[in-house]
Amino acid sequence: MNSYDVIIIGSGFGGSMAAKPLVDAGMKVLMLERGDWVKRSVEENWGPKGSIDLSPFYDKSSLLHVPVGGNKPTMGLYSCVGGPSAFYGGVSFRFREADFEKNEQIEGKDAQGWPITYDDLESYYTQAEGILNISGETDIDPTEPRRSAPLPQHAPALANISQKVKSSAQKLGLHPFQLPLAINYEDTSRQTCLSCKTCDTFACAVSAKNDLATILIPQLTANGMELQHNMVVTRLNVLNRRIVSIECVSKTSKQSYTFKADKFILAAGALGTPHILLSSGLQHYNPGGDVVGRYLMRHLNAIIFGIFPGVADKEGRFHKQLAILDYYFGHPQAPGFNKLGSLQQMPTPPASVVENELKGVLGKVLSPAVKLLSGLLAIVEDQPQYNNALTIDAAFSDEFGLPRVVINHSYSDRDNAAMKILTEEGKKIMKGAGALTHYIHNIRTFSHAVGTVRMGLNEKTSALDEHCHFRGIDNLYVTDGSVMPTSAALNPSLTIAANALRVGEFITRLN
Repeated sequence: MNSYDVIIIGSGFGGSMAAKPLVDAGMKVLMLERGDWVKRSVEENWGPKGSIDLSPFYDKSSLLHVPVGGNKPTMGLYSCVGGPSAFYGGVSFRFREADFEKNEQIEGKDAQGWPITYDDLESYYTQAEGILNISGETDIDPTEPRRSAPLPQHAPALANISQKVKSSAQKLGLHPFQLPLAINYEDTSRQTCLSCKTCDTFACAVSAKNDLATILIPQLTANGMELQHNMVVTRLNVLNRRIVSIECVSKTSKQSYTFKADKFILAAGALGTPHILLSSGLQHYNPGGDVVGRYLMRHLNAIIFGIFPGVADKEGRFHKQLAILDYYFGHPQAPGFNKLGSLQQMPTPPASVVENELKGVLGKVLSPAVKLLSGLLAIVEDQPQYNNALTIDAAFSDEFGLPRVVINHSYSDRDNAAMKILTEEGKKIMKGAGALTHYIHNIRTFSHAVGTVRMGLNEKTSALDEHCHFRGIDNLYVTDGSVMPTSAALNPSLTIAANALRVGEFITRLN
């Protein structure tokens, strides 16, 4: 049985970024990943089955049962080397300083905020932006937090449709700016972005997206990290308040494996991590174990699609380029809200995605009309609620012996009221950009899921301390989105990355 200094479960932002300081320090690290490598080719990635929910990387081997809140009664997991980064749109925001502070409107009367501050993460944000080679604009957005270094890449030229959206927003007195994106525009030593129309929810066929499977994991394995993919973790074994071993099953051979390490990092995602913790019974060792699986957040998301009189994007290029955060901390005409959310540009959707959303004849009839659409994504910070939860049902198990996952999630009245304000503003912007009318598409996926093993100073109401150490187990840490006490109203990936770098560095100092 092989033994390691650290075993990391999951290869997404939480796992890969936590691994970097450990590997750099010369530690013996094993990374276990449930999914496979995503092959990169025009046929594989740009074809009609390239979008993640249509691909083999939408893993249905451990189905999520979602009685309340899903887009389907049963849903799959996103599972591949690099985690969801292989299929994300590259948006890489820093949370704002106030996102880390307690806010009774969001958290309720017992608000505690985060156990760390923006300043605790700032240098790690800078590191993460460097690793991911982020492009974008600074000094435009009124909510922009303090930064100690510029973004590594300049923003690319705007598409014509993006310029129309920008002009419309500016006429309304807003401050549109270019999204921070993990996409290669300037490094000519490798393939640069082709501005293709298959980016968000698609893996990059030419590896111009700076996803973790492209720019970090190969570097980690070259420097000594061992990666075992297609490996499903089924149990963490405890003795004397320590994890002593980890049990796994190979998805391909069905063979069982056991590994040992001095320390363990769980980074299987905000759904996968509580599933493993609950299946292993680890919540019983933790004074805050009652919160494991609870306070699930995923943002309240909706796309305001403008319907244009002709082809919206006449250039036929990817145009997820702009963000508008003027209403992030409220709206002049809604004084009861001290936080609302963000607006981010969304490109014309591929016809194959529409056909998947609208099954049968309706999808085939409407999919050619997608060329008339371009939109804005409204992201509202959803309230952390105890009853929004992932639980397990031991009466049913999957092919690996893991108990069934059951998820129930509902948005609060405040979430919905905030979305109504934000979508009305989005409609105005799209109308000014030339849209004749609009269509609101509600999103019910768990792509931004966070919060199920949250960190905090109060050991009764949080499972992790400020170093993301799992209370009650001496050698277990968590570094994915599940650690977040609140969701902010921005894409979580860069904050997961920065925090994972912070925790990984902390673990190196324990040796």
